[in-house]
Amino acid sequence: MRRKGGLGFLPFDVPETAEIRFLRKLPLEGKVVYDVGAFEGILTLFFAGRARQVVSYEPNPRNYARCLENIRLNQLTNVQLLNRGVADAAGTLELIYDPRLPAAGSGNGFIAGQIQSSVREARKLSIPVISLDEDIAANHWPMPDFIKIDIEGMELAALRGLRRTISAHRPELYVELHGAAIEDKTENARAVVGLLDGYGYRIYDVENADYVTAATLGERRPSHIYCSA
Repeated sequence: MRRKGGLGFLPFDVPETAEIRFLRKLPLEGKVVYDVGAFEGILTLFFAGRARQVVSYEPNPRNYARCLENIRLNQLTNVQLLNRGVADAAGTLELIYDPRLPAAGSGNGFIAGQIQSSVREARKLSIPVISLDEDIAANHWPMPDFIKIDIEGMELAALRGLRRTISAHRPELYVELHGAAIEDKTENARAVVGLLDGYGYRIYDVENADYVTAATLGERRPSHIYCSA
């Protein structure tokens, strides 16, 4: 794959980690994949080479432009790239990001506050957001078979905006969990795992190679979880 930008990885050109090994083994052939939090298109390119269709969301205009350029560089015709964020309802959200680390922008209050207080050059954007349920219905996007979510602390809101899609279609979910501090990440992990537990998903902690539930999570703070119905 050709690409501009160097932040991040493609799961076929870097040393293996538990996450990369897991991604490489995913059976994506013939599936519709949603990439929520596409950044520069690093995983969008990976998914597009395997899946039937990819729908990607990236709200930061700088990242969106780079992602679009990478899609065009590779002449990909199976990717729909959308310049908006995902939450539990339609509206606008304040995104705070460090221009030196544009992948880590967040609309989560705690994480955004941490960026703003620690980075003198932090930038602020007002971005449109919508729930995936609303976006799929309004634009007749294909129902997802697999959804990757990496949106810097907004995971819970995105999942709450997926209730109808989950009930109707039961897509596989791959979620990266974030938090401003240890306590915040622990609380976020409990909330996300509790919600997905309630949806009837089996939740696999990728780094620890173990299944978790709301009852067994305890003080664990998974970094990546894979959820299957």
